[in-house]
Amino acid sequence: MTGWTEYMLALAIFVASHVLPRFGGLRDRLIGAVGRRAYFSAYGLLSLALLAWVIVAAGRAPHVELWPQAPWTRWVPNIAMPMATVLIACGFGLRNPFTLGGKRDAIVDPDHPGFAAITRHPLFLALALWAGAHLVPNGDLAHVILFGCFSAMALAAIPAFDARARRSLGPQATAFFKATATLSLQPLTDRVWLRDNARPLAIRTIIGLLIWVAALHLHGPLIGVTPFPI
Repeated sequence: MTGWTEYMLALAIFVASHVLPRFGGLRDRLIGAVGRRAYFSAYGLLSLALLAWVIVAAGRAPHVELWPQAPWTRWVPNIAMPMATVLIACGFGLRNPFTLGGKRDAIVDPDHPGFAAITRHPLFLALALWAGAHLVPNGDLAHVILFGCFSAMALAAIPAFDARARRSLGPQATAFFKATATLSLQPLTDRVWLRDNARPLAIRTIIGLLIWVAALHLHGPLIGVTPFPI
Protein backbone atom coordinates (compact mmCIF):
# COMPACT_ATOMS: atom_id res chain seq x y z
CA MET A 1 0.00 0.00 0.00
CA THR A 2 1.51 3.31 -1.08
CA GLY A 3 1.64 6.37 1.16
CA TRP A 4 -1.13 8.16 -0.72
CA THR A 5 -3.33 5.06 -0.88
CA GLU A 6 -3.10 4.44 2.86
CA TYR A 7 -3.71 8.11 3.62
CA MET A 8 -6.78 8.43 1.40
CA LEU A 9 -8.16 5.14 2.76
CA ALA A 10 -7.65 6.24 6.38
CA LEU A 11 -9.24 9.63 5.73
CA ALA A 12 -12.20 8.09 3.87
CA ILE A 13 -12.88 5.56 6.65
CA PHE A 14 -12.64 8.28 9.31
CA VAL A 15 -15.15 10.50 7.49
CA ALA A 16 -17.44 7.53 6.77
CA SER A 17 -17.43 6.53 10.45
CA HIS A 18 -18.92 9.93 11.30
CA VAL A 19 -21.41 10.11 8.42
CA LEU A 20 -22.77 6.59 7.85
CA PRO A 21 -24.22 5.99 11.36
CA ARG A 22 -26.64 8.88 10.77
CA PHE A 23 -28.19 7.24 7.70
CA GLY A 24 -31.11 4.87 7.94
CA GLY A 25 -31.32 5.06 11.70
CA LEU A 26 -28.20 2.89 12.10
CA ARG A 27 -26.97 4.76 15.15
CA ASP A 28 -30.32 4.52 16.92
CA ARG A 29 -30.51 0.78 16.21
CA LEU A 30 -27.03 0.23 17.61
CA ILE A 31 -27.84 2.29 20.70
CA GLY A 32 -30.99 0.23 21.17
CA ALA A 33 -29.00 -2.98 20.88
CA VAL A 34 -26.06 -2.22 23.18
CA GLY A 35 -27.15 0.84 25.19
CA ARG A 36 -26.18 4.51 24.90
CA ARG A 37 -23.15 4.35 27.20
CA ALA A 38 -21.64 1.28 25.53
CA TYR A 39 -22.25 2.68 22.07
CA PHE A 40 -20.66 6.06 22.69
CA SER A 41 -17.74 4.51 24.61
CA ALA A 42 -16.99 2.15 21.74
CA TYR A 43 -17.58 4.86 19.14
CA GLY A 44 -15.26 7.24 20.98
CA LEU A 45 -12.46 4.67 21.10
CA LEU A 46 -12.96 3.85 17.42
CA SER A 47 -12.85 7.55 16.51
CA LEU A 48 -9.61 8.06 18.45
CA ALA A 49 -8.03 5.01 16.80
CA LEU A 50 -9.06 6.18 13.32
CA LEU A 51 -7.84 9.72 14.08
CA ALA A 52 -4.44 8.33 15.12
CA TRP A 53 -4.31 6.31 11.89
CA VAL A 54 -5.14 9.36 9.77
CA ILE A 55 -2.43 11.44 11.46
CA VAL A 56 0.19 8.69 11.08
CA ALA A 57 -0.84 8.06 7.47
CA ALA A 58 -0.52 11.79 6.69
CA GLY A 59 3.06 11.65 7.90
CA ARG A 60 3.76 8.68 5.63
CA ALA A 61 2.29 10.31 2.51
CA PRO A 62 4.73 11.76 -0.05
CA HIS A 63 5.85 15.26 0.84
CA VAL A 64 4.45 17.82 -1.59
CA GLU A 65 5.23 21.31 -0.33
CA LEU A 66 2.64 24.02 -0.93
CA TRP A 67 4.34 26.60 1.30
CA PRO A 68 7.50 26.44 3.43
CA GLN A 69 7.43 26.30 7.21
CA ALA A 70 8.83 29.55 8.58
CA PRO A 71 9.93 29.56 12.25
CA TRP A 72 7.17 32.00 13.24
CA THR A 73 4.43 29.67 12.02
CA ARG A 74 5.01 27.32 14.98
CA TRP A 75 3.83 30.08 17.29
CA VAL A 76 0.31 29.85 15.85
CA PRO A 77 -0.57 26.41 17.30
CA ASN A 78 1.36 27.20 20.48
CA ILE A 79 -0.87 30.23 21.05
CA ALA A 80 -4.09 28.54 19.93
CA MET A 81 -3.79 25.19 21.69
CA PRO A 82 -4.22 26.41 25.30
CA MET A 83 -7.57 27.88 24.22
CA ALA A 84 -8.49 24.66 22.41
CA THR A 85 -7.73 22.42 25.40
CA VAL A 86 -9.71 24.69 27.73
CA LEU A 87 -12.65 24.43 25.32
CA ILE A 88 -12.25 20.65 25.37
CA ALA A 89 -12.27 20.54 29.16
CA CYS A 90 -15.36 22.76 29.27
CA GLY A 91 -17.13 20.84 26.53
CA PHE A 92 -17.49 17.37 28.01
CA GLY A 93 -20.72 17.07 29.95
CA LEU A 94 -22.01 20.43 28.71
CA ARG A 95 -25.65 21.04 29.66
CA ASN A 96 -26.65 21.03 26.01
CA PRO A 97 -27.85 17.79 24.42
CA PHE A 98 -27.53 19.31 20.94
CA THR A 99 -23.76 19.25 20.58
CA LEU A 100 -20.77 16.94 20.57
CA GLY A 101 -19.91 15.85 24.11
CA GLY A 102 -23.05 17.35 25.66
CA LYS A 103 -25.21 15.53 28.17
CA ARG A 104 -27.85 13.70 26.16
CA ASP A 105 -30.27 13.68 29.08
CA ALA A 106 -29.71 17.34 29.98
CA ILE A 107 -32.74 19.55 30.39
CA VAL A 108 -32.41 22.74 28.40
CA ASP A 109 -32.81 25.64 30.85
CA PRO A 110 -32.41 29.09 29.25
CA ASP A 111 -32.21 30.66 32.72
CA HIS A 112 -29.16 28.54 33.60
CA PRO A 113 -27.29 27.80 30.35
CA GLY A 114 -23.90 27.32 32.04
CA PHE A 115 -20.93 27.31 29.69
CA ALA A 116 -23.32 27.21 26.73
CA ALA A 117 -23.76 30.96 27.30
CA ILE A 118 -20.17 31.30 26.07
CA THR A 119 -20.50 28.66 23.38
CA ARG A 120 -23.00 25.94 22.56
CA HIS A 121 -20.32 23.95 20.76
CA PRO A 122 -16.97 24.04 22.61
CA LEU A 123 -15.70 20.74 21.20
CA PHE A 124 -16.43 21.72 17.61
CA LEU A 125 -14.71 25.08 18.15
CA ALA A 126 -11.75 23.30 19.77
CA LEU A 127 -11.45 20.96 16.79
CA ALA A 128 -11.63 23.86 14.32
CA LEU A 129 -9.06 25.81 16.34
CA TRP A 130 -6.72 22.82 16.56
CA ALA A 131 -6.99 22.09 12.83
CA GLY A 132 -6.80 25.71 11.68
CA ALA A 133 -3.80 26.49 13.87
CA HIS A 134 -1.91 23.39 12.73
CA LEU A 135 -2.64 24.21 9.10
CA VAL A 136 -0.38 27.28 9.24
CA PRO A 137 2.97 25.54 9.93
CA ASN A 138 2.12 22.38 7.93
CA GLY A 139 2.17 23.49 4.33
CA ASP A 140 2.59 20.09 2.68
CA LEU A 141 -0.32 18.71 0.66
CA ALA A 142 -1.17 15.77 2.92
CA HIS A 143 -1.44 17.90 6.05
CA VAL A 144 -3.27 20.70 4.25
CA ILE A 145 -5.91 18.14 3.25
CA LEU A 146 -5.95 16.70 6.78
CA PHE A 147 -6.29 19.93 8.74
CA GLY A 148 -8.46 21.59 6.12
CA CYS A 149 -10.95 18.70 6.22
CA PHE A 150 -11.09 18.65 10.01
CA SER A 151 -11.60 22.41 10.21
CA ALA A 152 -14.34 22.32 7.57
CA MET A 153 -16.10 19.37 9.23
CA ALA A 154 -16.08 21.07 12.64
CA LEU A 155 -17.40 24.39 11.34
CA ALA A 156 -20.05 22.71 9.19
CA ALA A 157 -21.28 20.68 12.17
CA ILE A 158 -22.21 23.81 14.17
CA PRO A 159 -25.14 24.99 11.99
CA ALA A 160 -26.18 21.36 11.44
CA PHE A 161 -26.48 20.72 15.20
CA ASP A 162 -28.18 24.08 15.72
CA ALA A 163 -30.76 23.17 13.09
CA ARG A 164 -31.44 19.90 14.91
CA ALA A 165 -31.86 21.84 18.16
CA ARG A 166 -34.43 24.14 16.53
CA ARG A 167 -36.41 21.16 15.26
CA SER A 168 -36.31 19.39 18.62
CA LEU A 169 -37.08 22.39 20.81
CA GLY A 170 -39.85 23.87 18.72
CA PRO A 171 -41.31 26.96 20.47
CA GLN A 172 -38.61 26.77 23.17
CA ALA A 173 -35.85 27.28 20.60
CA THR A 174 -36.06 31.08 20.70
CA ALA A 175 -35.32 31.25 24.44
CA PHE A 176 -32.54 28.64 24.13
CA PHE A 177 -30.69 30.45 21.36
CA LYS A 178 -31.12 33.81 23.07
CA ALA A 179 -29.50 32.45 26.26
CA THR A 180 -26.63 30.69 24.47
CA ALA A 181 -24.12 31.64 21.79
CA THR A 182 -21.94 30.26 19.06
CA LEU A 183 -19.13 32.19 20.75
CA SER A 184 -19.41 35.10 23.17
CA LEU A 185 -17.23 36.46 25.98
CA GLN A 186 -20.02 38.65 27.34
CA PRO A 187 -20.95 36.17 30.14
CA LEU A 188 -17.47 36.69 31.63
CA THR A 189 -18.57 40.24 32.51
CA ASP A 190 -21.98 39.19 33.87
CA ARG A 191 -21.95 39.02 37.69
CA VAL A 192 -25.00 36.77 37.84
CA TRP A 193 -23.48 34.27 35.41
CA LEU A 194 -20.10 34.38 37.18
CA ARG A 195 -21.72 33.78 40.56
CA ASP A 196 -23.09 30.45 39.33
CA ASN A 197 -20.28 29.40 37.00
CA ALA A 198 -16.95 30.94 38.10
CA ARG A 199 -15.84 27.97 40.23
CA PRO A 200 -16.58 25.16 37.71
CA LEU A 201 -15.14 27.34 34.93
CA ALA A 202 -11.92 27.85 36.91
CA ILE A 203 -11.59 24.12 37.62
CA ARG A 204 -12.11 23.16 34.00
CA THR A 205 -9.74 25.88 32.83
CA ILE A 206 -7.02 24.43 35.05
CA ILE A 207 -7.75 20.93 33.73
CA GLY A 208 -7.59 22.24 30.16
CA LEU A 209 -4.25 23.93 30.74
CA LEU A 210 -2.85 20.75 32.30
CA ILE A 211 -3.99 18.84 29.20
CA TRP A 212 -2.19 21.43 27.07
CA VAL A 213 1.05 21.10 29.05
CA ALA A 214 0.91 17.32 28.76
CA ALA A 215 0.18 17.48 25.02
CA LEU A 216 2.99 19.97 24.53
CA HIS A 217 5.59 17.65 26.06
CA LEU A 218 4.19 14.44 24.55
CA HIS A 219 3.93 15.89 21.04
CA GLY A 220 7.54 15.14 20.16
CA PRO A 221 7.69 11.54 21.45
CA LEU A 222 4.25 10.61 20.04
CA ILE A 223 4.05 12.61 16.80
CA GLY A 224 7.76 12.79 16.08
CA VAL A 225 7.86 16.57 15.64
CA THR A 226 8.68 19.09 18.34
CA PRO A 227 5.98 21.77 18.74
CA PHE A 228 8.41 24.31 20.13
CA PRO A 229 9.44 27.21 17.86
CA ILE A 230 12.98 26.76 16.59
